[in-house]
Amino acid sequence: MGDRKAIFITGGGSGIGRAVALHFAERGWFVGLGDIDKSGLHETAELIGNGFVYSHVFDVRDRAAWDEALEAFSVASGGRIDVVFNNAGIPLGGSLIENSAEEIERCLDINLKGVLFGAQAAHPHLKKTAPGSCLLNTASAAGIYGTPGASVYSATKFGVRAVTESLDGEWSADGIKVASLMPSFIETPLLDHTPHAGANEGIRQRVTDAGLEITPVADVAAAAWEAVHGDRLHTTVGKTAKTMAFAARWLPGRVRKQTRSSIRPMGK
Repeated sequence: MGDRKAIFITGGGSGIGRAVALHFAERGWFVGLGDIDKSGLHETAELIGNGFVYSHVFDVRDRAAWDEALEAFSVASGGRIDVVFNNAGIPLGGSLIENSAEEIERCLDINLKGVLFGAQAAHPHLKKTAPGSCLLNTASAAGIYGTPGASVYSATKFGVRAVTESLDGEWSADGIKVASLMPSFIETPLLDHTPHAGANEGIRQRVTDAGLEITPVADVAAAAWEAVHGDRLHTTVGKTAKTMAFAARWLPGRVRKQTRSSIRPMGK
């Protein structure tokens, strides 16, 4: 087994995945990148640029492709994978009645099934390097309290939270840590997407109009490092996520009232 610790990151071609890749690479880790975006993977690898990086183009919705990707990375890293970061995901906004069946299925498949498939594929590799290995999942502030105008996305992130909590119990006997990140709105290319196919206004504008902060992506990378090396089950990132977590726990009635009165659906 190689001496250098190794992390495999999905969604490594941009955004949070790229920031986490750079953060761990700067601290001496061997980094594996997975994404469907070949050019994005190349850009991330070029930014790392130290030779201790491996890229694999694959779709997280493909269960067999997960096994191929992790096995190939294990060979490249000298037989070890210490962390698998289940990070790939897509946004989907708009009221539920505006979302097409295709949009709903794609969001569920990538954001939730992709995480479940990744966990299945990761287990034997993480068990090999346990204790001290970690499955890290990207959830969201949308997994703390359901967001109007993002019901499908919220459902997937509540699901990621549930998977994290379930596997924290299931895998404890194997010495594998399981944790999640719960970021609010982060400065990534996803903010420049529209919430759904029928919308003509970007997510970034919605966030700005609502007076919400956009958190630097470097903050998520630092939180990922802390999550891997600490003992917290869920780590909130950004002011909105932290405020929502507090309010949902201690002021649920107020959260419900504010949600019903002040948040317009993203598709309107």
